[in-house]
Amino acid sequence: MRYMLLLHYAEADERSLGEEAIAAGRAAFASYAATLEAAGVLIAAEVLRPSEDTTTLTLADGVPRIQDGPFADTKEQLGGVFIVDVADLDAALDWAAQAASARWGSVEVRPSAVHTVGGAWVA
Repeated sequence: MRYMLLLHYAEADERSLGEEAIAAGRAAFASYAATLEAAGVLIAAEVLRPSEDTTTLTLADGVPRIQDGPFADTKEQLGGVFIVDVADLDAALDWAAQAASARWGSVEVRPSAVHTVGGAWVA
């Protein structure tokens, strides 16, 4: 079953964290991705740009409204996602606990499905 591991952690930039912390974080995420890949469970991984680069679209009475930044006003950001294919929720939670960002933020574990060309949703 596919699960998306959504990595949430405090907003920070290179200036506030420092080059050494940024390099350590990148190395930790690369190691985690390599571990998932070696285990044969990694489907995809994406690192997201800072939330200040976000644009949010909502429809109000059918009219698009564009907002700079994320919709939620929060001190945390969605920083990236990993999609894994594992046996069950317990396995997904085990992998989520190993994410580097679990030590300084949270990892949301959400089941996902694949949309096929025929239109069916497959878990």
